[in-house]
Amino acid sequence: MIGKISFTVYGEPSAQKRHRSTSINGKLRQYDPSSNKKGDFLLMCLKNKPKQPIKDSPIRIVIKFVFKRPKSHYGTGKNSLKLKEIAPDKHINKPDIDNLIKFVMDALNGIYWHDDSQIFSVEASKFYGDVPLTEVTIIY
Repeated sequence: MIGKISFTVYGEPSAQKRHRSTSINGKLRQYDPSSNKKGDFLLMCLKNKPKQPIKDSPIRIVIKFVFKRPKSHYGTGKNSLKLKEIAPDKHINKPDIDNLIKFVMDALNGIYWHDDSQIFSVEASKFYGDVPLTEVTIIY
């Protein structure tokens, strides 16, 4: 491993949606309902991309997803800006972490690395925070 690329994409993390089928003029077509969001995500990542996709190198990816805290994590009235002591830090609700990972890996495939078969390790986590974001670190 000789290189490292790290970047942050601000905004609520997105999950990969299941591919859908539709019939147009009697022909069955497949489409990716996440393609527009993946394009937007990739646009925010392009300033950090390597000159050429990483090729012939094993890749390890570390991803941290941070979701905006719901109002129920805060007090009421004069304590509306104060976080409750029982408010969790770890995000254990939907979306599933595997779908979040798939979204990021699909969006970056072919731009950051040649083929996602090069990825040998993925470490991912989901948390709550004040600012929603996705932190990505690619080690190769």
